[in-house]
Amino acid sequence: MSGRVAGTKLTGLLLSQVGPRVVYTSRIGSFADGVSNPGPTALGLARNWSTLASGVAKEEKPVEHPPGPAAAEDENNKGLGIVSYWGVAPPKVTKEDGSAWRWNCFRPWDTYKADTSIDIKKHHEPVNFMDKFAFLTVQALKYPTYLFFQRRHMCHAMLLETVAAVPGMVGGMLLHCKSLRRFEQSGGWIKALLEEAENERMHLMTFVEIAKPAWYERALVFAVQGVFFNAYFLAYLASPKLAHRITGYLEEEAVNSYTEFLIDLEKGKVENFPAPAIAIDYWRLPLDSTLKDVIKVIRADEAHHRDLNHFASDIQVQGHELKDYPAPLGYH
Repeated sequence: MSGRVAGTKLTGLLLSQVGPRVVYTSRIGSFADGVSNPGPTALGLARNWSTLASGVAKEEKPVEHPPGPAAAEDENNKGLGIVSYWGVAPPKVTKEDGSAWRWNCFRPWDTYKADTSIDIKKHHEPVNFMDKFAFLTVQALKYPTYLFFQRRHMCHAMLLETVAAVPGMVGGMLLHCKSLRRFEQSGGWIKALLEEAENERMHLMTFVEIAKPAWYERALVFAVQGVFFNAYFLAYLASPKLAHRITGYLEEEAVNSYTEFLIDLEKGKVENFPAPAIAIDYWRLPLDSTLKDVIKVIRADEAHHRDLNHFASDIQVQGHELKDYPAPLGYH
């Protein structure tokens, strides 16, 4: 009698463990056949999986179905569109002539005609200890890069742009955090500095279309950017006016570097390639533009960044805050 009672209890225990999973198995089969929402029963299986594994009975392995026509179609359409529950559809952007816009990294409203009439010879003379410290710091950073790259202008330009895009992003980020902490507006300087960072990044995207960096150049960029980002971050925390002055002098050196690039292009020491399509669309250049035209507009951009950062430093040197003076948004 005791054995029969024990057997009955054991049978009930097994049914209580296995019984609910019969329903789960049938539901999972329908999910594998294409049901988009597994439902609570499938979730219950996942939650009780460890209990099943420790029980007497063993769950059968799910049957792997071969990919059907729907899976093959999804594979062929990969990259053409994204189906999302959230209903966020990518905008359909076109040019003025109605043709499709080809770039995802920038939009037609981000494009502009560069002001190449800007004075490229302007220089901020160091007048105090901070200015001299910033100037000497940039000079100390300049000579090792010149020694390494010499007349390889394309590689030098790519390294330069990976560094030049850092100050605007760091400054904009820290001003953003400051605005949140103090519950105050920034005078547009957050956007102005982020515009500068984005513009420098577009310079890099243009050069990548022309020349592909070697592995050791990528490694150098990785190391230099890591050191410079952290150093500039600390410098901006300690003294924003010093950080902007350093950036102003960096941009002066960038202008000088692109001037030397143009000299070698005019002498024929560097091949004057046709301008890449991304540069033609971004700066609204004529279709027959060349690398020389691209370098001219990039140099003009660097000269504007020079003025912007020296101006930001001057505001703070004179005892004011950036938010008190409207930022020159769209200053190209």
